[in-house]
Amino acid sequence: MELNADFTQRVLIHSDDIPWKASPMPGVDRRMLDRIGDEVARATSIVRYAPGSKFSAHTHTGGEEFIVLEGVFQDEHGDYPAGTYVRNPPTTSHTPGAEEGCTIFVKLWQFDPDDRKQFRKDMDAGLSSMGEGITGQILHKDDRETVRFMSLAPGATLKETAQGGAELLMISGTASDGTDTLTKGTWLRLPQDADLQITAQDAGAAFWIKTGHLPFAKAPAG
Repeated sequence: MELNADFTQRVLIHSDDIPWKASPMPGVDRRMLDRIGDEVARATSIVRYAPGSKFSAHTHTGGEEFIVLEGVFQDEHGDYPAGTYVRNPPTTSHTPGAEEGCTIFVKLWQFDPDDRKQFRKDMDAGLSSMGEGITGQILHKDDRETVRFMSLAPGATLKETAQGGAELLMISGTASDGTDTLTKGTWLRLPQDADLQITAQDAGAAFWIKTGHLPFAKAPAG
């Protein structure tokens, strides 16, 4: 299966406009944003857990990265409330679920195969100034990618060149990239060396953003 698999093209999706589709696990639905592969796939999705639903225990051969958007995600390692960023690198395992239900943004099979750094972070805790009207923090950085959480005051603009491509998920507020209006749940992907310019509107804007990673995009081996 291939979905938005041409990484030379700009893609913008208002995820709230996509219908939910059932996953193989009862009570777990998803909205697919991009995907390369079949049952095992390099995938970016928004996943919704109904109250009391869970996945069976599994190992993340290709790694898993996610943000809790609503509710509380849970596994045997603890509870992860909305606003938590989590990296479960290759070889890690867990049994995920949500007693009260939750929604997450998740990326599978997109790690450096040698990455073993597992952690969780509160995205909006301890933000630092990153420019006029811009605060944020680096959530993760390695030779392949940089992952940040950014908060823009009304009228503030983040402007940079997307070396290695860029991918952005709006967490709150409203912004413009000069072409479209980005609202909560909007997912934007830009190709390598594209101009990135995000301007917050009246309510400000907060978003997760990853850069540098698109040259490594490919289907899982085997």
